[in-house]
Amino acid sequence: MVELNRVKNQRLVELAAFLQEFKSVLGSVLVLTSGIFGLLISFLVGTMSISVNSSDRVCENGIQHVELLPATNDVHGGVIVDMKDAMDAQHFLTLLRASISQWRREGKKGVWIKLPIELVNLVETAVKEGFRYHHAEPHYLMLVYWIPETTNTLPANASHRVSVGAIVVNDKKEMLVVQEKSGRFQGTGVWKIPTGVVDEGEDIFKAAVREVKEETGIDAEFLEVLAFRYKFAQS
Repeated sequence: MVELNRVKNQRLVELAAFLQEFKSVLGSVLVLTSGIFGLLISFLVGTMSISVNSSDRVCENGIQHVELLPATNDVHGGVIVDMKDAMDAQHFLTLLRASISQWRREGKKGVWIKLPIELVNLVETAVKEGFRYHHAEPHYLMLVYWIPETTNTLPANASHRVSVGAIVVNDKKEMLVVQEKSGRFQGTGVWKIPTGVVDEGEDIFKAAVREVKEETGIDAEFLEVLAFRYKFAQS
């Protein structure tokens, strides 16, 4: 029995020396008991992190978490990613793949990535992962991706432009008309009502009042909508 205890204690010493040598790599604290029947090894995993071109990390409860792209849920079961911070393409690729995997498990559908012009270096990476262009504005590009293997129901980019024409009448029942200084009626001598295009996010009635002011300098008051007209755009 004495010899057996001596052998076990020797093995514990050897094991302790081995673990101590790799303590800095494992990031763990080892508690060894030299009793006959036991060896207690306690790993404090909360201090350990692993990063090899990824953002995986282990929490104190032993559950592994993966850093995802910054996103918010939309009302149609998808996610919207609004990129703002600078990021290299390789790191973006790692987060993108991890995010898609996570959203697929969550049953998400459409993914919208809004890339500001400052992050143009990430466009090629996203396209190679299956994203396609949706629309572009002066300061950003919107990319989209459909996750499930079902019919893609993401709406197409807006294909219509809203214009207004204002019929302005004064107290004398006189109607306001103008001649264009530019446009297709320029130099034709044609008299017409003030017209223009509704700005993004602008209400129709506010657009009509604004166009009258811009074209004539006259302050008008909106009363009612008289008619709607639909016209196919000319290619």
